[in-house]
Amino acid sequence: MKGNTMAERRVNVGWAEGLHARPASIFVRAATASGVPMTIAKADGNPVNAASMLAVLGLGAQGGEEIVLASDAEGAEAALDRLAKLVAEGLEELPETV
Repeated sequence: MKGNTMAERRVNVGWAEGLHARPASIFVRAATASGVPMTIAKADGNPVNAASMLAVLGLGAQGGEEIVLASDAEGAEAALDRLAKLVAEGLEELPETV
């Protein structure tokens, strides 16, 4: 950790098909575009790099399942809010504002 407190968002996956193929691609692009390093995990699982397509697909997160987004980087609160909204609502792109 960098001395900052870990910011975390718990959210249920809003895409009916879960974080697979297209939704995973949307999520990874959004996580990368945020410019904030973060992790994603199933509620009971180990965190993986949110900017890694293979890691996100490897989670096997299903629609409606709870995931945890976390980061201790500067700007994490706003970035996590935006990613949480994207996941919860099953959006097609990263929201500009929350």
